[in-house]
Amino acid sequence: MIEYIYDTQLLIEGQNLSEDEINEYITANIEGDCLLAVGDEELIKIHFHTNTPWKVLEYCASLGEIYDVVIENMKRQADGLNG
Repeated sequence: MIEYIYDTQLLIEGQNLSEDEINEYITANIEGDCLLAVGDEELIKIHFHTNTPWKVLEYCASLGEIYDVVIENMKRQADGLNG
């Protein structure tokens, strides 16, 4: 059984971005698993499994410009449907 349905991925472009701060915020405030926040001070890639992807988008948009947003429904994929 898949606990967190949405595979949420995006890029954040900004200034003075911190992998550690982003990781800490998402871990503390948004329920999910498999978090990756990697990059540098100007570009961070986010990958996170959650049931509330809109919270991830809202937070990340507060840090800079977001783009290449992909949200896939992993339950549908596991059932052989389009995600």
